[in-house]
Amino acid sequence: MNASLLSLEFAVIVTGLVLLLLDLWTDPEKKRQLGYIGAAALGGVLLWSLRIDASTPQEAFLGAYVMDPLALYFKRFFLVAGIAVLIMAVDFADGIAAGIGEFYSLCLLALAGMMFAASANNFIMLFVSIELITVVFYILTSFLRSKTTSLEAGIKYLILGALSSALMVYGIALVFGVTGAMQFGDLAAKASAHANSKLFLVGLMLVISGLAFKIAAFPLHVWAPDVYQGSPAPATAFLAVGSKAAGFALLLRLLFGGLPAGLVGQWSGALAGMAAITILYGSLCAIPQRSLKRLMGYSSIANGGFMLLGIAAISQAGSAAVIYYLTGYLFTVLAAFMTISIVTRHLESDDISAVAGLGRKSPFLAAALALSMVSLAGVPPLAGFFGKFLLIKSVLENGAAHYWLVAVAAIGVVISLYYYFGVVRAIYWSDADESSPGPVCPTPMRIALAACMVGMLYFGLFPSAGLALATEASGILKF
Repeated sequence: MNASLLSLEFAVIVTGLVLLLLDLWTDPEKKRQLGYIGAAALGGVLLWSLRIDASTPQEAFLGAYVMDPLALYFKRFFLVAGIAVLIMAVDFADGIAAGIGEFYSLCLLALAGMMFAASANNFIMLFVSIELITVVFYILTSFLRSKTTSLEAGIKYLILGALSSALMVYGIALVFGVTGAMQFGDLAAKASAHANSKLFLVGLMLVISGLAFKIAAFPLHVWAPDVYQGSPAPATAFLAVGSKAAGFALLLRLLFGGLPAGLVGQWSGALAGMAAITILYGSLCAIPQRSLKRLMGYSSIANGGFMLLGIAAISQAGSAAVIYYLTGYLFTVLAAFMTISIVTRHLESDDISAVAGLGRKSPFLAAALALSMVSLAGVPPLAGFFGKFLLIKSVLENGAAHYWLVAVAAIGVVISLYYYFGVVRAIYWSDADESSPGPVCPTPMRIALAACMVGMLYFGLFPSAGLALATEASGILKF
């Protein structure tokens, strides 16, 4: 085993354990500062990752773990998300009655699971990494034990998470029983011989359904709004960004690394239907929402459907578009949840009315949330516009067979303008109680928010560099 390949994961796990030990010896009033130590440590790990050359794929654990450009890209992605979530958690610490040190450590364990998922090269590593992420989020989503909504979120996530895990492990058993292959490379070599086997196809369908839970896509998407609304804001942000990205990383590896191109092509229609239903469900259900976090839950479903457009395209351009869109989505959603976290704790409400008049009370927070909504809506010149453009372009390149899917995506974009700009309208044009002070944004959060806004603008105005990295990461996939 080449243990050195796992240096990034080991560093994250050790950081989590160190934070647990420091929590024992730190005064209660200073424990919240441990999050900054964790964020600084992750920053060091991120810088260290820049020294890693993954141009030549290397394997560990008898091929179960692979380090290649796709894995390294997603590991850096998850590290950036982890840094932002820990900074957000420090600001949110007053809302956690006890166990803030444990909360930080659990976030780091979830991060380690995401990084393992980025390198999963067989079904065993796929399942173990997914379970590490999911089990940790069972705890994180219900961490506010004194609040019924948080406990309800944890129970709903547990029930549907257990169902998705059962579907996935049963599907893996069927695929292995038919092909005798656990490694994705072996599966790609043997799958063509079993393309007409009903057991094999049902097994693949169950595995993909299990992964659909992670990306909040049809048929396992209904958990997202309730869980997003009830969970602590940092956990929700990590779930919306990190868990979704891990699901797409695994889906890309399975479909375009573990299956032959001809077989995947037969699934194009099913994947397109999955994307269309997901887009329409998320977009239509978001229209009447008043809760900001619940609105973001339906937004997550709709955006998962948009990213499935790139999967359904079954091309390198489509896969690169998915990776690029995820990068812009990272900065957009983190900025949205940071702002929502600050505002909703200030007013103890996540109703849209909580941001009424925010443009006058806190112009910086108003700008951050408004840019997030505009980017999610796909309006230029922000990252969300170019990401949606690349996804739709990849579908159009497939020819007339998927023009209907482009029409569905266009309908989803038009609908989204209504509910996203409803938030913008509340920020700048709704009446508010001018006598109450505006929310306070601490300096670390202000820096993180500024970085997210720069990211949204950079990937929208200068997409070539980000697209080149996404294309390089997707270059190891087979089409």
